Amino acid sequence: MNAPLSSVEMIRKLVSFPTVSRESNLDLIDFVREYLKPYDADLRLTFDDDKRKANLFATLGPRKDGGIVLSGHTDVVPVQGQAWDTDPFTLAEADGKLYGRGTSDMKSFIAVALALLPEYVQRGLQSPLHLAFSYDEEVGCIGVGRMIKDLTAAGIRPQSCIVGEPTLMKPVIAHKGKKSYRATVRGLAAHSGYAPSGVNAVEAAAEAVAYLKRMARRHRDSGPYDRGFDVSHTTVHTGVFHGGTALNIVPHDCTFDFEFRYLPGDDPEKLFAEFKSYVEQTLEPEMRAVYKDAGFEIALMSQIPAMDNSPETAVVALVQGLSGQNETGKVSYGTEGSQFQAAGIPTVICGPGSIEQAHKPNEFVSLEQIGQSEMFLRGLLDKMCDQ
Repeated sequence: MNAPLSSVEMIRKLVSFPTVSRESNLDLIDFVREYLKPYDADLRLTFDDDKRKANLFATLGPRKDGGIVLSGHTDVVPVQGQAWDTDPFTLAEADGKLYGRGTSDMKSFIAVALALLPEYVQRGLQSPLHLAFSYDEEVGCIGVGRMIKDLTAAGIRPQSCIVGEPTLMKPVIAHKGKKSYRATVRGLAAHSGYAPSGVNAVEAAAEAVAYLKRMARRHRDSGPYDRGFDVSHTTVHTGVFHGGTALNIVPHDCTFDFEFRYLPGDDPEKLFAEFKSYVEQTLEPEMRAVYKDAGFEIALMSQIPAMDNSPETAVVALVQGLSGQNETGKVSYGTEGSQFQAAGIPTVICGPGSIEQAHKPNEFVSLEQIGQSEMFLRGLLDKMCDQ
């Protein structure tokens, strides 16, 4: 049997793996596999196309239908360009806080679950406990889709799921959906002294981005609204823009990335269709009057479905009881919870740390939050094990 690790020691170990999404997570997955071996866990791995990344799904306790999934993603966002006061992949403790990349989003939840496993096994699980650790959540919740597809094919049917994203240990039952796109604009180069003979891809892209901004303002000012969300309306955002080579050259190409983060019930296809109609009916005719091959190509980059669980479900009541919270919340960021929900597994989001610390330099989680997470999972232990 493994020598027991405290939650803080386990967080320290997991943070030490630099599992930025563009890199492999296999060293972390191999560590978890070795850690689980003494606990008689059934392990399932699903890989990306290049076999550089893997999801791990583990089942402990009785092998039967049902049970609870504790879910977390193993990847983290990059640290380049951020002013960290400490090494982001070496856990630092100060003033009741643990600093390091992934402490809030979301290796601490995974670490607490792993650290408490010896207690679960010693007490004797009466229903299955599943651990679901995924890759590539930060770039579009990609890995979890393969994991869920594998579970469905294998006939594994958990009863419910808790996704440990940072919520300050408050139950969250809904989040927005997201669809992100890359627009590639093709123009026609020319000398800037003869600009009308060319097609300026940067200007066409800028007009398209300005239209997206008008859509964003309309949703901000006119809704629809759901006041349960911290940002109560659908948002439209452009985050990346590249184009042009020199000021005296009419730019022949440009790219920009944009996204819709939409409320449950709002239709992302309708949002995209509105934007595409503007491009096709207003921008492209003018561009093609000069150069017939000019225009836009818009490709879907990633998508995360919206999640909207009923507050009346059993898993919501369970998480409310374990967390000591009567209220439930809704958040504007996306999670893997919507994919578990879509697969017929009722899901709640609840984990240590604050989303306000995620993706920032000097990311941290408080020791108080770790303590609350331990209390939460020990309460779950009482529900799942022999008394």
